[in-house]
This record gives sequence, structure tokens and C-alpha cells, in this order.
Amino acid sequence: MANAISLSFMPATTHYLSRPGGRIAYDVSGCGPLVVCVPGMGDLRSSYRLLAPRLVDAGYRVAAMDLRGHGESDASFDGYDNAASSGDVVALIDELGGPATIVGNSMGGAAAAYTAAEHPGRVSGLVLLGAFLREPPTSMWTKLMLRALLLRPWGRAAWGRYYASLFKDNPPADLPERRAAANASLSRPAHWKAFVATTRTSHQPVCERLARVGCGGVVVMGTKDPDFADPAAEAVWGAEQIRGETHLVAGAGHYPQVEQPDEVARVTIAYLRRGDRA
Repeated sequence: MANAISLSFMPATTHYLSRPGGRIAYDVSGCGPLVVCVPGMGDLRSSYRLLAPRLVDAGYRVAAMDLRGHGESDASFDGYDNAASSGDVVALIDELGGPATIVGNSMGGAAAAYTAAEHPGRVSGLVLLGAFLREPPTSMWTKLMLRALLLRPWGRAAWGRYYASLFKDNPPADLPERRAAANASLSRPAHWKAFVATTRTSHQPVCERLARVGCGGVVVMGTKDPDFADPAAEAVWGAEQIRGETHLVAGAGHYPQVEQPDEVARVTIAYLRRGDRA
């Protein structure tokens, strides 16, 4: 079954990486070349629960981290933008022994690309899943509406509904549980404040650095990703910027690694094995 978890994949223990201002939670499993998985805004590292075991079975050491202010990571940091997330990724690669291929979803993909541009010696490849590589065209009215939607007391409920809408043809069977877990994470006042700060991140600094990405990569995009007006065109544009390649996942939304883990694993493993990356 597409969403079945490998029986050889043992549940991981949470580890903590000390950073200026707080700690970053992560887990690591497997042996082999390092792959670091970075989730998107409002999501948890468990978004890689289906992809990670497939990569482990293929012979890779896979680390998945929570963004600062999310999940088991602390919410005591001063910054929550892509540069800050990139610093955490670099620190984790150094802790575990790089270089690494970075798999990044949504904002995690933005942080991955930023890291590849700023720290080329630590990044051997990129797998970008529904990644924000430039600032989406958004009117001031839309931005104001988003800020209003995220106000308490209705903010968490509004985000939960939006999060669920990002899955399309093949939502995971455990979506209610994962949505509840994300909601519980954001129910803590400090974490909610950090999440709201994260929503105000500009991706323009990432766009400005794409020409400096030297490792290439593969841009994976769900054909029904509602975060992009034209997902296929966005994937082609992103791949052109990093001189990489594209792969479209038919019927998937913003989380292709959850909706179609077998397909995303095949693409990722093929990319990893090409040139002995990671």
C-alpha cells in the first residue's frame, strides 16, 4: 500500500540540537549517506513519516527536524525566517557529519535552497517538494486578511482547515491525527506566536540566491498544489533557476511526500544514486 510504513523502520528517539536562543528537535535513523528532511511552516517533522523509512531501506541515514517554534523545537528564538532555518539546517548537518542532501517541503524547501546557496560545501543535493523559491504574488488585501485569520481565538482553527485543504486526491489515512498533532503543537502560546512570526517570512532572499545554487536538484510538485496558481509552471521555473530537473506528482497537493510516498521515494532515491549524492 502506498501509505504503509516499512516494518524495518524503528521509531526514532527525539534528539535536541542546541542553537543560540533555543533547541531544535530532530530524529535520525538508518546508516549511510546523510539526508536531512525539513518540513514546512505549520507542519511537523512527522510529515516525513512515510518517506523516511523508504530512504532508510534504500541505504541512507535520514534526519528529520522540526522548524524552530514548531513541534518539539523551542519557541524562544529571535528569528523565524528562512535564514534562521538555514542556520539550523547547517548546524544539524555539522552535528551529524555532512555533506548532506536536503529534502525540503514548502518553506523547508526555501530554507534548503538558501542553505545550498550560502553553504555549498555542506550540501550535495536538493529535493524540493512544493517549495517556495520566490515570493508568491499576493495583494496587500490578501496579506491583511491572512493576518486577521491568524488572530486568536480563531487562528488555530482557521489554520487547521487550511492545512487539511492542502491535501488533494490521496490524503493520508491518519490525517485527522496529524492535524490534531499540529494543532496541539500550535496551542502553546509561545509556539503560536512563533508560528505567526513564521507566516510573515519573505521568500525574496531565497529567490535572490537561486543562481548561486551549484548542486542542482529536483523540484517535485503536486499537480493540484493549491499554493501555486500553476504548479507545473512553478516547478519548471524553479528547476530552471537551480539548473535542476522537475517531477510532477499527478493529483497530489502541497505534501506529495505524504500523498504519494512511493513515487516521491523513487524519484528521491534515483536522484540520490545519480552521482553518489549525500
